Amino acid sequence: MVSKITLEVFRYRPDQETQPSFDSYEVPCEKDWVILDALNYIKDQIDGTLSYRWSCRMGVCGSCGMMVNGEPVLTCATFLNKFLPGPVKIEPLEHFPVVRDLIIEMSDFIGKLQKVKPWIVRKEEKSLEDGEYIQTPEQLGDYKQYSMCINCMLCYSACPVYGLEPEFVGPAVIALAQRYNLDSRDQGKGEREEILSQDDGIWQCTFVGECSEVCPENVDPAGAIQRYKVAATNNWWKSLLMPWGKSE
Repeated sequence: MVSKITLEVFRYRPDQETQPSFDSYEVPCEKDWVILDALNYIKDQIDGTLSYRWSCRMGVCGSCGMMVNGEPVLTCATFLNKFLPGPVKIEPLEHFPVVRDLIIEMSDFIGKLQKVKPWIVRKEEKSLEDGEYIQTPEQLGDYKQYSMCINCMLCYSACPVYGLEPEFVGPAVIALAQRYNLDSRDQGKGEREEILSQDDGIWQCTFVGECSEVCPENVDPAGAIQRYKVAATNNWWKSLLMPWGKSE
């Protein structure tokens, strides 16, 4: 016989109510179900008005991030039976405005990401005749970990600094900046460092480390930030000792 479990789901419909509330739903707890399966069951079988984001169901798109019993997780990668006998509280990711129910507003993150130029910057492009930009496996390995970020924003919900200081650029943005800084083909490191050395950049991080704890792809944004701090400090000392030299 299939177990049952109760989900207490955050509801906020700005066209109908001024304050959020919680609705309780009893759902089957199938052995292979994840939290997202339970939400889809509610949507399909109980309450079609429930709103949330999801896409790939494979832990790749990053769109189904939510707070589950107070912890930011990907609901497509979190098994429901882990929470028996329940109840399970489902809420939108913390530190973001709520659009409707479990859907958050992401424009703050997108704007900050664009600021650090998350693409390969070149001062001069090679001609087609000169061929490709060749990389060794070692050069790829230097930045590959940071390239695994799926923009799920779980790290932002786990970050107490972002919760207190919304201007903080945040862990994922800094990790993605490092992805390009460490790419042997990129020449935009100096531009990004100038942006991220401002008051709302790397120095606001107090190294709590929760961002790396909740990251589903083991990107280690906390490590990326500390690595960035070391590089920025070294460049600052070099600028004092060798003012004629310039960082890329």
